[in-house]
Amino acid sequence: MDIMLFHSTYGLRPAVEAAAERLRAAGHQVHVPDLFGGRTADTVEEGMALQKEIGKDELLKRAILAAAPYSERGLVYAGFSFGASVAQTLALGDDKARGLLLLHGTSDIAESASADDLPVQLHLADPDPFESHDWLTSWYLQMGRAGADVEVYRYPGAGHIFTDPDLPDWDEDAAERTWTVALAFLESLQDG
Repeated sequence: MDIMLFHSTYGLRPAVEAAAERLRAAGHQVHVPDLFGGRTADTVEEGMALQKEIGKDELLKRAILAAAPYSERGLVYAGFSFGASVAQTLALGDDKARGLLLLHGTSDIAESASADDLPVQLHLADPDPFESHDWLTSWYLQMGRAGADVEVYRYPGAGHIFTDPDLPDWDEDAAERTWTVALAFLESLQDG
């Protein structure tokens, strides 16, 4: 399975590379583009400033260019927080997408979005400061209307990016449960 894995607003940090290695160990080919051009952030605020400096259009262009060489094969798009929103945008625009794995984030969905039977799995803290319950209900309904097959997993008490051991949000138990479920999801896409 070819997976395009996008980093969070913190940039391409060791936890993203470790996640890619975990996926590779499970037999997947993983591509990890650096949308920030080698820069990283120590705080969410720094990361958001970096995103603003680069610009939304440029970040999306970089993501599309990173995915383009592999998209004919049928990619699974995946990402952490900000990277999940990028992954979602690309997956909904790629009729060859095989799946969408969202870790800690979602994004707006265009009214015209179509995701016929696209398998989608979302893992989130509960509550999550960036993904309110009302937002998630609306997102879930919109994804359903677009035709996606969505599974949502919530982790009570975990921090926003709870899979990154170098961040204060780290929750080892929630992270391990996430990876167990996510790896089974990716395995099911190979069988499909």
